[in-house]
Amino acid sequence: MSGIEREAMEYDVVIVGAGPAGLSAAIRLKQLDADMSVVVLEKGSEVGAHILSGAVLDPCGLDALMPDWKERGAPIKVPVRKDNFYMLGQAGQLRIPNWPMPPLMNNHGNYIVSMANVCRWMAEQAEALGVEIFPGMACSELVYEGERVKGVVAGEFGKNPDGTPGEAYEPGMELHGKYVFLSEGVRGSLSKEVMAKYDLSKGKEPQKFGLGMKEIWEIDPEKHAEGTVTHTMGWPLGSNAGGGSFIYHAENNQVYLGVVVHLNYENPYLSPYQEFQRFKHHPMIAELLKGGKRVAYGARAISEGGYQSIPKVTFPGGVLLGCSAGLVNVPRIKGNHNAMLSGKAAAEAAYKAIKDGRAGDELGDYETVLRTGPIGRDLKKVRNVKPIWSKWGLASSLGLGGLDMWTNTLGFSLFGTLGHNKGDAAATGEAKKHAPIDYPKPDGVLSFDRLTNVAYSFTNHEENQPAHLTLKDASIPIAVNLPKYAEPAQRYCPAGVYEVVSEEGKDPRFVINFQNCVHCKTCDIKDPSQNIHWVTPQGGDGPNYPNM
Repeated sequence: MSGIEREAMEYDVVIVGAGPAGLSAAIRLKQLDADMSVVVLEKGSEVGAHILSGAVLDPCGLDALMPDWKERGAPIKVPVRKDNFYMLGQAGQLRIPNWPMPPLMNNHGNYIVSMANVCRWMAEQAEALGVEIFPGMACSELVYEGERVKGVVAGEFGKNPDGTPGEAYEPGMELHGKYVFLSEGVRGSLSKEVMAKYDLSKGKEPQKFGLGMKEIWEIDPEKHAEGTVTHTMGWPLGSNAGGGSFIYHAENNQVYLGVVVHLNYENPYLSPYQEFQRFKHHPMIAELLKGGKRVAYGARAISEGGYQSIPKVTFPGGVLLGCSAGLVNVPRIKGNHNAMLSGKAAAEAAYKAIKDGRAGDELGDYETVLRTGPIGRDLKKVRNVKPIWSKWGLASSLGLGGLDMWTNTLGFSLFGTLGHNKGDAAATGEAKKHAPIDYPKPDGVLSFDRLTNVAYSFTNHEENQPAHLTLKDASIPIAVNLPKYAEPAQRYCPAGVYEVVSEEGKDPRFVINFQNCVHCKTCDIKDPSQNIHWVTPQGGDGPNYPNM
């Protein structure tokens, strides 16, 4: 909104997002210089409220940042004791032995954690060092000075649904920094803006994504095996989509259960959420959950492009961290360690630049360390697994992808570096070329409808504000997406945000129930017309994950 006067605050470094990357950067900056002024802005109602991850944590990032994390009381208590891999059929399963797998797939030394709780603990460590952390402060705009990013606008509240200032309107503040770190997670709105403005993906492969959906269950103590990690592939996705599941036995008789669906699927009738619910009816899973109860639900997009899709991570005045840069190791289903390492590396580059009297330029040292250091080495070894899977299917990804990871462990690849060719939106096929999928109705015991499950994400949005799910062209959902793609937003959204409402004698209407949104970003990624643009709602709104 032009013409609005805002107060401004000056910092050495402004960090957007209190996830593992942003908090690691804040901690490292204060470790290097206790007098450096650092602020972290978090759109969730509290640190951790918007954090969703599997998660099996490789502690190497935390080891590098705070080697004494155990003595500090980090909520990282459950070491992985057993690794299981299964190929599922509809009625049974086949155990895949561990011995043929490359060493990097071994979970020995890793921990089953709630990353929401890890981030809450990291925020305590950061604040003890003097970092200012402001939750409930969504960053809605970037502030530019010439060609550089100078800061962000945060804490704007009280707009009417049409975008005009309401009676209780608060314009927010501008927070300026010598450098601005964007650690918004996957497909962050500000990160998306700077990637377009500075053409950061030029010469890179398109980013690829998956949709991860997760439930926490409390199960029968007799069935609980703390420290057990199980991954599955195959049913129910089959040839419809790539992806797989995770089942992690955490503390307190809890199981973290989820399915990841690769978003490059073709059939517009596919519903990732329904596939997740169907998965729980597999005999092996149903027996595990029998007598238990679901206690939480959430969903989040995952970056899957890997090494060849990492954009340029620096721009004038700032950097991209963690999942904003796409640093997930896909076959390992791990990105938190790289997020932490990226925050640490960016902090060290910014510290050096500020000590040299610089500000607002590009932190080239960070780009170099990210690509040639431990993050680059981690991702380069597995760079071909995703494209092999996408091009030739699951069986090839197990055989050829496994072979490629083995040879990369030895320092070479038979494939070089394979490309992804096209983005996930472009992969969506026309409805006339695909058959609708008849999904079973949820039974209310193992499987649930979307709106019932969204209640377990504790999502809340103030209704009297502009919808944060915006359309570039309001006519496209009905005029283009409905006849051509059967409007897949009705099915790819895991929170029931989008509906096509048909009433007798009237034209169909596209309805956006933004109050249900769990901030997964799938719509921004998968819409075949690239017509949906996710922007941040007012601060504090969205899911309130307890210990995801």
